[in-house]
Amino acid sequence: MAGIIELMVERGLLSTVDLKKIKPSGREREALHRLAIRTGLVSEEDFLALVAEELKLGQISELPTDYDHAAFTDISPLFLEEHRCFPLGGAEALAVVVNDPYDHLVTETFRRLFPGRRIELLLAREEKITSWIREHFLAVATGADDAAGSEVDALAGVAGVELGDDADHLRDLASEAPIIKLVNQFLTKAVEEGASDIHIEPQAENLQVRFRVDGVLREHATPPKNIQSSVISRVKIMARMDIAERRLPQDGRIRIKISGKDIDLRVSCLPTVYGESVVMRILDRNSISFSLGTLGFPEVERRRFEEMIHLPYGIILVTGPTGSGKTTTLYAALNTINAIDKKIITIEDPVEYELNGINQVQVNSKAGLGFSNGLRSIVRQDPDVILIGEIRDRETADIAIQSALTGHLVFSTLHTNDSAGAVTRMVEIGVEGYLLSSSLVGIMAQRLVRVLCPVCKEAFIPEPALVERLQLPFEATKEEPIYRPKGCKECAFSGFRGRVGIFELLPVTDAVRSLILESQSSLLLREHAVNNGMTLLREDGWAKVRAGITSLEEVVRVSGA
Repeated sequence: MAGIIELMVERGLLSTVDLKKIKPSGREREALHRLAIRTGLVSEEDFLALVAEELKLGQISELPTDYDHAAFTDISPLFLEEHRCFPLGGAEALAVVVNDPYDHLVTETFRRLFPGRRIELLLAREEKITSWIREHFLAVATGADDAAGSEVDALAGVAGVELGDDADHLRDLASEAPIIKLVNQFLTKAVEEGASDIHIEPQAENLQVRFRVDGVLREHATPPKNIQSSVISRVKIMARMDIAERRLPQDGRIRIKISGKDIDLRVSCLPTVYGESVVMRILDRNSISFSLGTLGFPEVERRRFEEMIHLPYGIILVTGPTGSGKTTTLYAALNTINAIDKKIITIEDPVEYELNGINQVQVNSKAGLGFSNGLRSIVRQDPDVILIGEIRDRETADIAIQSALTGHLVFSTLHTNDSAGAVTRMVEIGVEGYLLSSSLVGIMAQRLVRVLCPVCKEAFIPEPALVERLQLPFEATKEEPIYRPKGCKECAFSGFRGRVGIFELLPVTDAVRSLILESQSSLLLREHAVNNGMTLLREDGWAKVRAGITSLEEVVRVSGA
């Protein structure tokens, strides 16, 4: 190992000062050259170029079109991932792609598995090797069995021993083919059903697996308790978490190809009484539309909102509870105004989707990068538009206000029940009324309602008692009925397929600014806005009921009407 480090220093890739920085790091299990690359002191490209020249090794960036991994099915994908290697094959010599030719365990392992074959090494970037492993060794079969029961039965004896704190034992169990297949099956079914989250929850007697589809949790499977640790360890390995740590929460990320689509999964692990609960948020860019025209805006509100987002400066707030589509709306707004003559920077926690042409910054509290200090740096980057994932405190709010007053257009979110309540919330945080009235240009509240399945929805006329109780502003007739869910195979018997937004847009006019300056209550602000044409959340919901898009129960559920 000393040879490659000395070569790096000799070629000027690594300074002696930097070498001193990493030597006493205490990471005795990590080779110095790997540590230099991981910490950014030496780029991966420079390292590979140096090694290729020194060891006379070739580099590849693409696999042969006829690549077949059938000869390597006995090799653990876990081993390939951990050692960043990938078997290519060959008649006489066995070609193996590696990212680090100084990891001698790779050569020794393949010599032992394929005795009599000469091992030839090729070099490739780590991200390439990882993507090949996931495509060919961890690829999820598109025709996965609809029922998890048969697979669960087959697993009943895989992990029948009592598990202790042995991390190596957990790794072995998690790399068993049936466990890998079961976890992959969960991922496939979740994506096929359009789920936004996968919940793997330990119970007293079994392991509960649920999917959140269209905002509502559905049970998917209940594997036996004795494979709990194996399943959870498999997910943690895929997310590059510490499988030996089961007392503290952990976060990770998985990138995988499912049914030909690149899927990101944000993974959260939380210790509970019966074991670790795992939630995987599915981020599928292909299933999300970042266009204002597809979100469900009423025509009048969409035109008003588009006028606001094209203003040169000011603050636009989007409010609503978690999971109400605020981020999607803001991304759609940024996509609408994104142009070569605008510099757009976001600071988010976390960055959920990557947007072309937009500079996105992820909050990293462990490294000391929060919303407030990150925002201070952003305003020195000469932006035209700034998106703040959420205004959580006085400091962030003050910087956002100052940015808006000094010529920037600022987007952000708040957790309030309606649009008028956002003003009260900002004042409670500590923002002065005169600053708020000068900077605010619009506030939008939103919710997501499930869309009735077009195949099975059925028409009906509500009872007069229901009409009176809900104070419906319209009357259903035989000629113009409303619809309710029924359930069929197309919608997995839920009666719904997909979701759409309902919106409440409050433009901050001169009259509204005067009310803010006078510290009027949110009720008075709301009343003034309604008198001047603002459509309330529930009114937009009733309009979508009349149009046959959603049901009465959905509007009541999400709006509290």
